[in-house]
Order: sequence, then structure tokens, then C-alpha cells
Amino acid sequence: MSPLVAGLLQTGILVTALAVVYRPLGDYMARVFTAQGHLKAERAIYRFARINPDAEQKWSTYAYGVLGFSFVGIVFLYVIQRAQSLLPFGFDRGNVGPGMAFNTAISFVANTNWQSYVPEAVMGHAVQMIGLTVQNFVSAAVGLAVAIALVRGFVRHQTDRLGNFWVDLVRGTLRILLPIAFIGAIVLIAFGVTMSLKSGVDVDGQIVANAPVASQEVIKELGTNGGGVLNANSAHPFENPGEWTNLIEIFLILVIPVALTRTFGRLAGDRKQGYVLLSVMGVIWTAMLAVIWAAEANGIRPLEGKELRFGIPGSALFANSTTGTSTGAVNSLHDSYTGLGGGAALLNMLFGEMTPGGVGTGLYSILVMAVIAMFLAGLMVGRTPEYLGKKLGRKEVTAAAVSILAMPTVLLIGAGIAAILPSTQGALNNPGEHGLSEILYAYASASNNNGSAFGGITVTNDWFQSSLGLCMLFGRFVPIVAVLALAGSLAAQKKVPVTAGTLPTTGPLFATLLTGSIVLVAALTFVPALALGPIAEALL
Repeated sequence: MSPLVAGLLQTGILVTALAVVYRPLGDYMARVFTAQGHLKAERAIYRFARINPDAEQKWSTYAYGVLGFSFVGIVFLYVIQRAQSLLPFGFDRGNVGPGMAFNTAISFVANTNWQSYVPEAVMGHAVQMIGLTVQNFVSAAVGLAVAIALVRGFVRHQTDRLGNFWVDLVRGTLRILLPIAFIGAIVLIAFGVTMSLKSGVDVDGQIVANAPVASQEVIKELGTNGGGVLNANSAHPFENPGEWTNLIEIFLILVIPVALTRTFGRLAGDRKQGYVLLSVMGVIWTAMLAVIWAAEANGIRPLEGKELRFGIPGSALFANSTTGTSTGAVNSLHDSYTGLGGGAALLNMLFGEMTPGGVGTGLYSILVMAVIAMFLAGLMVGRTPEYLGKKLGRKEVTAAAVSILAMPTVLLIGAGIAAILPSTQGALNNPGEHGLSEILYAYASASNNNGSAFGGITVTNDWFQSSLGLCMLFGRFVPIVAVLALAGSLAAQKKVPVTAGTLPTTGPLFATLLTGSIVLVAALTFVPALALGPIAEALL
């Protein structure tokens, strides 16, 4: 079988699997967030935390909940890293340094999982299990909760209530992420992913690092987190043993972001609304896959940096999916990609996490862009823009603009300062255009909460640890606050009736407008930087 046929077959299986679960999973998530009753386990959590699950919150209170919960998570992660030597299963790896602990704590709470360390040499199993793995669940659940709050903003009328953050957080974790992760971990173990509390195994006299991999691997992909327990990430045979696990892990990366469009359609009362968003995500995802695949298949050294078990198709499929979401896991070295292939992976992140984006973040990001698209359409025809029966005035457009501009702002400021610092030259493995691409990729990955890296840049000094940590912090939480403010403003409005002048949002015209807006915003913002990096390298 030729690599082309094999790759097309893998892609076909992946798309078919996503299509099979799209409706049942999307409908199930809609029921989860609209159910009136609470499970016994959920009630026990509410009693312990002294939460009234039946009390709904204003957008500001909802935002305080998100920020407060995340702040506590950052402090807890920082403390257990600094006190690692006191914990079991530390294997004498010592306490994590303050700069690295700061960066890592923000990284995992922000659903970024940027790793500036070698996991098997720095982190013990206790920190991995009670700290990093827990954040893989709850950081994904936070994104899911914010997305549902925004959908409620569109659906509800003349109210200042968006639901209860704590209820949404608990339900997303217990009813969605945990059950799928439990089943997924068993499947991965059956296909050869390791699961051990030992620090390593003896292979022909050489100690090879090991860990409780399967439980971390499944939620790292399912929650679009990306941080591996082994340094080679999903290129390591303990994390990703073969072609089938590679395909399963890509499926886990995409399944919730894709199915959430169905959830949106159900909650909005018009399934076609979800199909339009799905079509936009699918068109951009497919186009970028074609670019990465073609660039790598026709490169000077096509298999450089790629695991031979997966080849070019499996590597391109994984790279496109992990950068099109906020996952950041890798099964190949993106730094070794061609200028065009690496640039396409970088552009996936610069689109703003919408193709199809992370758990929850993908849905609320593309809905924010839909608001921008409708605003542009209103300007062109001279009408007050509307979307899903809600008028888009100054408050709504301002909140949407803040949300989409937060990532480019921190990215370009951070990358610009890093590029002129003398110390940065010593951190780069490559000069010239490729070196600039490494800098851009690092800050794009951090600011967009992706977490993947080119791998050709050393980011262990104080500047990179601090600046990348701040990029992750602002890139995650500024858009969340803006999205919740948008949701609150929308929920307070009454529904506007559909008239002959209302632009339909369920057809190809709106899909084209939305796709064009996503591409246009990314192009106007980043083309100058891309021209000096990956584009220049591709033209050499």
C-alpha cells in the first residue's frame, strides 16, 4: 500500500469515527448541561464545598468563579512542585526550581501544558498524578463551562443569569471527561500504552523511563492539553505504540471540539447553526492538512524528525489536529518540518483556536468570530448586525474584539522583545528565518494555549520562563472574561424577530463570510511576522 493510500485510509477512518459519535455525543453533552437533577456524587461535592447548585450567577460572578478556581490551582501546583522531595514517588528528583514551577503551574491550569523541562527527569509520579493530571481534567472542564455560558447568553432573554460555574465545572468533569477518559485509558492499555508506578524498566541492561502513562495520555488528548509524561511525547512508543494508537489519539483530540457544534445547535434550537460552524472548522482543517502533508511529502528530507511507525501521513494528520486544537501534543518534531509545513502548523495556532479549537475554547472562539463576521456584514449593508436573534451593539462588539485581540497582543509583544534580546541568540538552534520561526512558534503556542514547540529553542532561562508564563496567563483568561461579558450582555437582551432583512446564518453565504473573517483577521495580524519567518524560509 502506498503512503498516499494509507494516509487517505487513515483520514477516512478518522472522519468516519467522528461522524459516528457526532450526534450521540453532542446530544449527550446538551442533556448534561440542561439536566435539572444532580448526581449523588455531585451533591456530595456541593455539600463539601458549601455550594448551592440551584443558585444561578451573573456573568461577573461566573467570571470570579473561573478566575478564583484557576488561581487556587496555580498556587497548589506551584507548592507541590516546590515541595516534591516531600512527596512519595519522587525518585529523588528534588524540588522543581521557582521559575520552572511558576511556568508549569500556569501552563497546566491554562490548559496549555507547555513543558520547559524533561518530564521523566524532573517530575515525580505524585506531582504528575495529583497535580498535572487533575488539571488536565479541570482546565478542560473550565473551557467547556465558559462555552456553555456563552451559548446560554445567546439562548436566554432578558436575564442577567448565565448558570452556575461550579455546577458546569463538576458536570463537565464527572459526566463527560471522566467516563470517556476511563474507557479511553483501557483501550490505550489494550493497544500497548504502558501504565506503571515504577520510574523505569530494564531493557537489555538499559533503564528506560516509565510512568503511569495511559491515564495521563488519554486526558492529555481528550482534554486538548498535550503535556506528556515522557519527553518524546506522543512520538514515544510507551505513549503511542503504533498506527492504531496514533489514530485513536487523534480521534480523542478532535472528538469533543467537533461534537460541541452539535451541542450548540441543540441548545440554540436550530441544528443547522451547529452544522455551519462544523463546516467552517472542517474546511480550514482539511485545507491545512493538505498543505502540511504536501509540504512534508515533497520536502528535501521528507522523513526527517518523523517517527517511521507513522510516516508522513500519520505525522501530518497528528500535527494538523494538535495545532488546530489547543492540544500541543506531538508525534513528530515540528522543528524539522519544511518552511511551509512548519508555517502551516504555526498558522493553525494563529487562526485563534477555531479549527476546531480546544475543549470549549474552540466553540466560544468561533462564536466570537461569528459575532465579528456579522458585525462586518452589518457594516457592508448598513444594518444593525444581529446573530441568533440578538443585536450586536457597541458592548457586544467591544467584548468580541477584546477576546480576539488578546492573543495577538501578548504574542507579538513577547516575541518582539525576545527577538531583540541578545541572550535569545544563544537559545536558538538555528539562525535566520528558521530561528525567527522558532521564536514565533514558542510565543504563539503559549499565547494561544497550545503547548507544542518547534523544539529548536531552549526556554529555560528566567526571561522565557516568565514571559511565556505571562503569555499563557493573559492568553487564556483575558478572552474568557471578555467572552463571559459578551454572554452577559447578550442574555440581557430580548430576542429580535427575524425579518426579510435578517442575514441567514445557516447557509453557505454565512459560512463563507465566517471562514473569510477567520482567515482575514489572522492574515492582517500576522502576515508581516510570517513573511520574515516561515514564508521567507519556504521561498529560499
